Amino acid sequence: MQKLLNRFTTCLWFDNDAEEAMRTYASIFENAKIGSVTHYGEAGHEVHHRPKGSVLTITLTIDGQELMGLNAGPVFTINPAISFYITCKSENEIDRLYEKLSAGGSVLMELNKYPFSEKYAWVKDKFGVSWQLNLTDKTSQKVSSCLMFTGDQKARAEEAIKFYTAIFKNSKIDYLVKYEAGEQAPGAVKHAAFELDGQQFIAMDSPIDHGFGFTPATSFIVNCESQNEIDEIWEKLQADGGAPGQCGWLTDKFGMSWQVVPTVVAQMMTDKDEAKREKALAAIMKSQKLKIDELEKAFNS
Repeated sequence: MQKLLNRFTTCLWFDNDAEEAMRTYASIFENAKIGSVTHYGEAGHEVHHRPKGSVLTITLTIDGQELMGLNAGPVFTINPAISFYITCKSENEIDRLYEKLSAGGSVLMELNKYPFSEKYAWVKDKFGVSWQLNLTDKTSQKVSSCLMFTGDQKARAEEAIKFYTAIFKNSKIDYLVKYEAGEQAPGAVKHAAFELDGQQFIAMDSPIDHGFGFTPATSFIVNCESQNEIDEIWEKLQADGGAPGQCGWLTDKFGMSWQVVPTVVAQMMTDKDEAKREKALAAIMKSQKLKIDELEKAFNS
């Protein structure tokens, strides 16, 4: 099996801009590197109607944290319910990232001093992806996915954090700060950091209904090394109101989208033999929960 880079990969669903977006981010961030690129074949074309040979997925690592861009048509639109929280070590760095990431996009919160930060900004780039930039040296993880619970999911951040940390090993809540009496949403989470299998996430409740929420436009790939892991995580993430989807996707009770995927899939989808790739992809497309033995049988048939 392929050794895990990260337990989780944040996946962004684009219409057709995945490669441009990932290569743009690779040029903006230091310690960023493009990884694997996969392409559509006949099987993918039948489902998503993308041209054969066009980019299906492209991965990018920023300081060791993996992102994936997926081209899958205009079905879902990325929104700020899930953003990337970036820790900046210097004013030069935060100023540069603010300028680069906001170019052609929009500013959600101006780069400024705030009660919670000496220098902070929230921007949406030209691809629709949101970034929170914070000047701080208090965390070692450069890039963290930030979950904002709003709309139908407002005031559920603490419940979700406890749900996720109970499912994954090597998990813990680093800190959880709540709104106090007299503030906008007493008892709700103002800001929290937690780790899932050693990987840090950020979460917050928003007392404002922004008109958007969690969708499959941003999902989390759970990289699994065995079928037992897939079976266990697949069931636990769907508990109490979640629902299965196709191709290893599922939605949990908070509306969060996950892809529970064996690491062997990455090897299959980057194999030099196009016929084998096609057979593996066709098997994936027909599946809900992914089964390693069935994928390997298709791949080697």
